[in-house]
Amino acid sequence: MRVAALYDIHGNLPALRAVLADVDALACDTIVIGGDVALGPMPRETLDLLATRGDQVRFIRGNCDRVMGSVLERAPDHSKSWEPLARWAAERVTPAQRAFLGGLPTTLELDVEELGTVLFFHGTPRSDVEIITRVSLESRLVPILSEVGPHVLVCGHTHVQYDRNVLAKRLINAGSVGRPYEAEPGAYWCLLGPAVELRRTVYDVVEAAREIRASRYPDVENFISSNEPDPSLPGKTSEFFESKALEQESPPRD
Repeated sequence: MRVAALYDIHGNLPALRAVLADVDALACDTIVIGGDVALGPMPRETLDLLATRGDQVRFIRGNCDRVMGSVLERAPDHSKSWEPLARWAAERVTPAQRAFLGGLPTTLELDVEELGTVLFFHGTPRSDVEIITRVSLESRLVPILSEVGPHVLVCGHTHVQYDRNVLAKRLINAGSVGRPYEAEPGAYWCLLGPAVELRRTVYDVVEAAREIRASRYPDVENFISSNEPDPSLPGKTSEFFESKALEQESPPRD
């Protein structure tokens, strides 16, 4: 089995279309959507496109999927800066799609050619908001990963791609399809089987920006700026998320 791991699409339909073309060219058997699929400019269109793939696609839930599934069921919380974006996206998908997002599993195991059992999750195996980065110290990761069975682990959440060995495991961040924090523009994802290949799909980000602006997404200019080249961005982002990780409560928040 060859698996394409597509994480953090964030409703970026042009990026997803480009990656799916690469996935088809590489004859991938399974597509794993690793969380945070729809919260972004084109949430319904993104979910509709993935639905056309049927059983080829397997989903796990990210923190944004969980929020989109329930945010319209409660009064607005004006203390959360991200809530207007979540409500905007949730209002643009169907009730069935919101229920689908909220009910997704948090982990997935697949047997992948030459790699054995691979465990997919969004943040960490125990939480969709807990953070692990390419600079996380092994000592911090012991309580998070040491009891996990599979040798190969695939995550997302921080939007920075990496492949590292830690605690006798191979820890891979697939990167972000829709809003990468990387040095070069494009859509970042991972191909698994028989090897591990960190991939970047190049697409027309200028035309994509035009399409994204037409969505009238509230955070549109910040969203578009994610695809502007910045060699320092992966390092700065990793350090930022690592500092946030050290602030997180233990045990992790639900």
